Parts: sequence; structure tokens; C-alpha cells
Amino acid sequence: MAASSLANRLFLSATAWLVVILAITGVVLSSVYKDATERAFDRRLNLYLRTLIAEVATPDEPPDRQFQSLGEPLFELPLSGWYWQITRIDTEKPEVRSSRSLWDKKLPKLEDQGAELTAAGIRLAYVDGPEGQNLRMVERPVDLGADGKFLVSVAGDDTEIFDETRSFDYYLGGTFTALGIVLLLTTVFQVRFGLAPLKRISEAIADIRSGRAERLEGEFPVEIAPLARETNALIDANREIVERARTHVGNLAHAIKTPLSVIVNEAGAHAADPFAAKVLEQADVMRDQVTHHLERARIAARVSVVATVTEVAPAIEALRRTMEKIHRDRGITVEAKADPSAKFRGERQDLEEMVGNLVDNACKWAASRVFIEVVVQIPHQAGASPHLRIIVDDDGRGLSEAERAQVSRRGQRLDESKPGSGLGLSIVVELAALYGGSLSLGAAPTGGLRAELVLPGL
Repeated sequence: MAASSLANRLFLSATAWLVVILAITGVVLSSVYKDATERAFDRRLNLYLRTLIAEVATPDEPPDRQFQSLGEPLFELPLSGWYWQITRIDTEKPEVRSSRSLWDKKLPKLEDQGAELTAAGIRLAYVDGPEGQNLRMVERPVDLGADGKFLVSVAGDDTEIFDETRSFDYYLGGTFTALGIVLLLTTVFQVRFGLAPLKRISEAIADIRSGRAERLEGEFPVEIAPLARETNALIDANREIVERARTHVGNLAHAIKTPLSVIVNEAGAHAADPFAAKVLEQADVMRDQVTHHLERARIAARVSVVATVTEVAPAIEALRRTMEKIHRDRGITVEAKADPSAKFRGERQDLEEMVGNLVDNACKWAASRVFIEVVVQIPHQAGASPHLRIIVDDDGRGLSEAERAQVSRRGQRLDESKPGSGLGLSIVVELAALYGGSLSLGAAPTGGLRAELVLPGL
């Protein structure tokens, strides 16, 4: 799809919003899950903390019975990452009791690290523990009055929080990736499905242009139905304008031909007079010019409205037989080789007029043989329509480059002994140009002239 494609714009904008929404949602969900995991971890720490506070608040128990594993074996394993510590802070030298896992190390005070006391009377923070471990720690001061003041701390390895969060992020990333792919595929389907009517209109207009249809037919969504109606109205209006132009051109032709015939008749009655002969000569030129320009106007009007499609091979074969009969007295052989799949995007009579002029000219100058070849040329550019190459060779004397340039100009002739007005090749050039084609002259392999006509195909 091209950069300016409407489908591209819809797809890219939908993709951009999808990525942004999924990214924001992923970050929010990951943050929420991390907070939830952290709260669950804190509840576990608080449970151990309350158990220790309960032990501290029972001073009549034997000292060697207090502060066992709290139901967690990791408190017994040295440097396991799970620690508790009770510090009596109302004496000159603080008395510290701790879990076996802490070994000979000590936990830091959260108050010294700036942790604020919460409404529940505790402090929570992340700290660096023994052996460089990252710990989540809870701390609470306890005042037992005459029994003393204590600072009770419990810490746990925050790897559990990190691992849980990371595992969730992996699952979340995989889920969102799959969801994103599904949503992108859904977006592609929606864009294609939503723009399908526009593609139908584009194909219908191409059919109109190529002559396969005359109007936009079918039902369209309400959003683009007005476009289809206006397009059909424009086609109808264009057809009416061209039809009126044809009528005016026809009227003009009749209006000019009548006085021109009178001039010719009057001059013909005095054929011996040099002045009358000159009038007859110029009247013939005028008649040829009028016929030429009227034909050009007719072709231009037809091409500008709707092109039709013509099978080339049957038209070429019909021309071959006709030209061979016309030039039978000179023994001219006309051969033809046409691609059966060749189609001309235009009307048959226009094709016959262009190719007929070329073949007739070749027969006039050929020694014995004329060869016609039709080739379908497929362009390398994607989406471009094929072209027709119609080649007409003869075995006559041929023409030099200067002579080729001269005969392609309107009315220029090299040999007045040959019949015709001299307008044949120039008519072919102009009619081919109206169809977006071209005519070139060169040397034929048989020694004569090669005329190569390029026309739009289908």
C-alpha cells in the first residue's frame, strides 16, 4: 500500500493507538500487580512482627524460650534473607536479640534512613541487608512502660516480590502481544471490509473507462452512495455535451459541404480556365481538410466519453483480405500475424482506419509483399495496462530519415504519381495520439518501410 493510501492511514493510525493503549494498560497492570504483591508481602512481615511483639510483651517467659523460628525455617538458616531483630532502646547500651539467620550482623534502623511512621505505628522501606541482599523491612517501636522500650524489626528478601512481578510481566507481555496481533489482524479486516465499497467504485470506474460498463451499478453504503450518484450524473452530462457537440459538428459539415459543392460544380463547368483549375485544386484540399478535422472531432468525442473494446485479430484479418483484393492487379501479397489475445481499447472503425491507412500506404509502395504483425506488450510497471504494437512492413524501396519526417507531416507527399491526398499518415498520427498512442517509421527487415503503431490495449 502506498503512503498516501486511505487504507494505510487508517491502519497506521489504528496501530499507533493500539500500541499506545496496550503499552499504557500494560504499565498500569504491572504497577497494580506489583503493589498487590508488595502488600501481600507486607502483610506477611506484619504477621511475624505482631508475633514478635506478643513475645516481647510477655516478660515472664524464660529468655531461652522466646523468639524461635516463628513458623518460618528461613529464620534459622544463616543469611537466608529472612531476619528479625529486637532492640531494647531505653538502656545506655542497647540490648539486641535477633534471629539465627542474621548471624552476627545487624539490621539498620528505618528511622535513621528517613522512613516515616505510618498511622498504624510502623515504618516500611527497602534496605540493603547482609551480603548485599535487597530486603523489604518493617519496623515498630514498642513501649512497655516499666518493662522497657523496644524496637522490633522484621525483614524479608524482596526477591520474591521481584520474581512474582517479573513472572507476571512476562505473562502480561505475551498475552498483550497475542492480543495486539489479533487486534491488528482485526483492524486489517475492518479496513479492507470498510473500504471495499470504495474499491468497487474504483473498479467500476475502470470498467467504464475501458468500455466494459457505462455506469456505476449496484448498491453502495449511504456514505458513498452520493458519490456514485454524482459520478453517474457527471457521465450522463458529459455524454450529452459530447452528443450536442457531434450534432453541431455534423451541422457544420453539411453547411460547409453544400457551398463547397457549388464552388466545385461552377469551377468544373470552366475546367479549361486556369483560375477554375486552381479553384478546383484548393476545393479538393478544403474538402480533405474538412473531412479530416470532422473525423478527428468525432474520434476525440468518442474517446473522451467511453472507450469500447475491440478484438484485434478479426479486424486485422478483414483488413488483410480487403487490401489484397484492392491491390490484386499489382500482385501484392498481404500476410498477417496477430496475437489472438490482443484487444484494442477503442472502437473497431477507428482501429481499421489507422491500420487501413498504414497497410494501404504499404501496398502502394510495396514491390510484392506486405506483412502485418500484432504483438501484445506487457509493461514492467505494476498496475499499468498492456500496449499493442502493430507493425506493417513492405518490401518497397524504403525511405530515408529525412523522407520519413516529411511524409509524417500533414499533406506532405514524396511521389505525386501515387493516388491519395497525402493526409493518410498524418491522420494515423493524430488519431493514435487521441488514444494515447504513437506512430514511428523505420526500416523494415525486408528492405522497405516499417510503420509501427503503438496503441492502448486491454
